[in-house]
Amino acid sequence: MHLPFPLIYGFLSQSAGAVAGVVALAVISCLIFWKKKKRQDHLNVEAFLRNYWPLHVKRYSYSDVRKMTNSFKKKLGQGGYGGVYKGELKDGRLVAVKVLNRSKGNGEEFMNEVAAISRTSHVNIVSLLGFCFEGSKRALIYEFMPNGSLEKFIFDANNPRKDHNLGWEALEQISLGIARGLEYLHRGCNTRILHFDIKPHNILLDENFLPKISDFGLAKICDRKESIVSMLYARGTAGYIAPEVFCRNFGGVSHKSDVYSYGMMLSEMAGGRRNINVEVEDTSEIYFPHWIYNRLEMDQELGLQSIMNEEDKVRARKLIIVSLWCIQTDPSNRPAIREVIEMLEGSVESLQMPPKPYLSSPPKSPVVVLDSSTTLVSI
Repeated sequence: MHLPFPLIYGFLSQSAGAVAGVVALAVISCLIFWKKKKRQDHLNVEAFLRNYWPLHVKRYSYSDVRKMTNSFKKKLGQGGYGGVYKGELKDGRLVAVKVLNRSKGNGEEFMNEVAAISRTSHVNIVSLLGFCFEGSKRALIYEFMPNGSLEKFIFDANNPRKDHNLGWEALEQISLGIARGLEYLHRGCNTRILHFDIKPHNILLDENFLPKISDFGLAKICDRKESIVSMLYARGTAGYIAPEVFCRNFGGVSHKSDVYSYGMMLSEMAGGRRNINVEVEDTSEIYFPHWIYNRLEMDQELGLQSIMNEEDKVRARKLIIVSLWCIQTDPSNRPAIREVIEMLEGSVESLQMPPKPYLSSPPKSPVVVLDSSTTLVSI
């Protein structure tokens, strides 16, 4: 039996109307939920600031931030978190203003960074001078580092084979400064701070090339007595993440996870290149730690173009051996950061060759899996 066309048309119209009504209701419900969540996130951050706002860190309005950056005129850098702009305070001090993306998370990355860095006071840790939290507008105001990040002095992103233009003595002093900063985070604070994102991009250099650890958005604050840290998911930047951070079969997450990241960075400082470089002519050189380990094991020349004399050779050999100890797959085989300092301050003759590292960090990627308490995606 065939239904009359007007009846069919009316039935379809009613069905379409019902579906449209359901979709509209769902959209409205989502919008209401999103607005409530954003309001709750805002209240959570304000509550955090009331309870933990460090007295030595000034709160600025967004209007203040616009003025100090001259309407964000000079951009210093860009990352997954947002942009960094050069600014100037009323007293004439130069600052770096990190403006967080509106779309990034619920404010936990902002709270995480303020909570971690406001607990620190060390020559090798960048100083937080102020912050802005005004609705969706969030910014962190740091002391300005004239020489920018260590990254640009190690390699050029567009030319992975470019030699670093820092001398080996400077590299040795920079590596020591970073290690001392990490040792302070691990042992010198009232609470232990694990950084979880040590890499050349997050090491800033002042006018005298003194290194300062920056970007505490992924840091985890824990009890000093706590040897193993509980984490639901991995956090950090691919290429520097310790094996145990992304797979618990390798061991527990601890301060040794920062040591691994430090070792990967130290390896890049010594090599003047990315640890993983698929563009090299010889496939044996793709993973630098394996290639340089083989040269050390066979007592060959290091093959680094930047070595000019015997002193350079000694310093390079020391940095490489220390880096290879730091990137051991088993966390228990890695030195604590205080032992790293002792190794760097000692003679190269006193250093033993470590076992060959048999696992590389995950392939380079801009996307990073994070702990449930963090919303930042780092690049």
